[in-house]
Parts: sequence; C-alpha cells; structure tokens
Amino acid sequence: MRPILFILSMGVAAAALAAPGAERQRELVRLVRQDCGACHGMTLKGGLGSPLLPQDLQDKPATSLVATVMQGRPGTAMPPWRGMLAEDEAEWIVARLLAGFPEEKR
Repeated sequence: MRPILFILSMGVAAAALAAPGAERQRELVRLVRQDCGACHGMTLKGGLGSPLLPQDLQDKPATSLVATVMQGRPGTAMPPWRGMLAEDEAEWIVARLLAGFPEEKR
C-alpha cells in the first residue's frame, strides 16, 4: 500500500472509531440545527453567524473549525462549546458540516 493511502485509511479508521453512538449523533444534529442554527440560520445558510455549508467551509482547515467550536471566537457572538462537547464530538460535527449536515430526525 502506498504511504499516503495508508495514512488516509488510518484517518478514516480513526474517525470511524471516534464517532459518537447513534443516540448521541441525534443529539448533536439537534444541537447544531437548534443551538447553532439560532445564529447560523436554521438551514445553516447564515444569519448573525456565517454560513456553515460545505461550500462556505471548504477552504478552512478542519482543525481550525474544531478549535472554533471548542474555544469560540472571543469578541464575537460565537461561544465556546468545550463545556458541552467533547473534542471528538466537535470533530464529528465538523466532518458532517464539511460533508453536508444531516437533517434533524425526530
């Protein structure tokens, strides 16, 4: 296996292992749609906060997006979520945002 393919496959495997359980995923989708949606728009197309659609985030490194979720943005309305989310949950949210966030299921 080529080194780059091995590294990429390891990243995919690690992400799959770190994925929250199905119930927590539903909670996280609801959190993003409701809480984040309060500023970023219920359809994540923007509002007080910037849009969170894949085309709006594609040029931003995932690590920076995770840091923003966890630490917030001082001097703005973006709060830190580190007290509500674990780092792996923020990584899961960012991965979903970059891929196109799922709809909330009731």
